[in-house]
Amino acid sequence: MAGTLNKVMLIGNLGKDPEIMHFDNGGSLVKFPLATSETYTNREGQRVTNTEWHNVVINAKGLVDIAHKYLKRGHKVYLEGRIKTRKWQDQTGADRYTTEIQANQMTMLTSRAESDGMTSDSGTAYSNQNYGNNAQASAPAPNPAPAQSMASQDEDDLPF
Repeated sequence: MAGTLNKVMLIGNLGKDPEIMHFDNGGSLVKFPLATSETYTNREGQRVTNTEWHNVVINAKGLVDIAHKYLKRGHKVYLEGRIKTRKWQDQTGADRYTTEIQANQMTMLTSRAESDGMTSDSGTAYSNQNYGNNAQASAPAPNPAPAQSMASQDEDDLPF
């Protein structure tokens, strides 16, 4: 193979609410930590969980606003992007390095019911939409009109 590839695919949970940063040139980005976990049973029969933390940065135009508006701590998300290591200097002038995941595609995996703290099996309330740079995002579906009566609401919930 003549070329190289820098591609990351992650499914994990947000460690905290996304932080948005706006720049003078009109650009913006959103940052948040993402946890991915691996669980296995060791030789003694005990379940062991290893959690890896990833620093995620999104600067794709349409994804920044969606990530900031809809993602919250604990939400599950699927991300695609690339690994980027940045070099910077701390207050003492020492060189420091930061490795980040620069995401350019995102699919939200937490349903609206789950994000509101409800335990409903209504399925996902998000739909995929494309935003520039081949970036995918999921946005909440519009709320349906309120039902006229409880009887008509119950009829709509029938599985057939």
